[in-house]
Amino acid sequence: MVGYDPEAKCVSTAEAAAAGSASGLVTRVIVSPLDVIKIRFQLQIEQLSSRNPGAKYHGILQAVQRILQEEGLVAFWKGHVPAQFLSVGYGAVQFMAFESLTKLVHNVTSYNARDSFVHFVCGGLAACTATVAVQPVDTLRTRFAAQGEPKVYCNLRHAVVTMYQTEGPRTFYRGLTPTIIAIFPYAGLQFSFYNILQQFSEWVIPAEGKKGG
Repeated sequence: MVGYDPEAKCVSTAEAAAAGSASGLVTRVIVSPLDVIKIRFQLQIEQLSSRNPGAKYHGILQAVQRILQEEGLVAFWKGHVPAQFLSVGYGAVQFMAFESLTKLVHNVTSYNARDSFVHFVCGGLAACTATVAVQPVDTLRTRFAAQGEPKVYCNLRHAVVTMYQTEGPRTFYRGLTPTIIAIFPYAGLQFSFYNILQQFSEWVIPAEGKKGG
């Protein structure tokens, strides 16, 4: 069960954090290659077209082939260490904050913790909290995934020191405002629709036919 439910046995805040961390870790391993390709496309100034002679990447398959030829298979997991810190930390903070916020709403307000609107607001706030907590790691992950050959940053420590010395501490929070503006409705709708679909499944599937959450 995601979120506080006064009528059911709820997980503790620590259990919510552990579950969020584990899900983030597994997901990151699987989607990392697509994330690397996405960042390369976003940073390419030239149009993504084979008719453009200046474009390095023309499409997904061509980009996969070129990265494999130039940088090898491990390139699809470039920046994986900071990306894992990002996913594990984000998942832990988000689910822990969501569990705490829904419980707080139930205890100090007249709203039902299982209400979809409550899940929208609490889910958005939980995601914003997690974003602020892991934004520096997200910046590092993007820098590593974007760099080709030769490498600009040798390792995580070198990247942190170089960025701090040349750009200052505020560089680790670049893009924080638009990220928060985007993540609040995204996560809010995600938690809200999860709650709606969960309630729908409880209505569709008879109680005796259920085998778990």
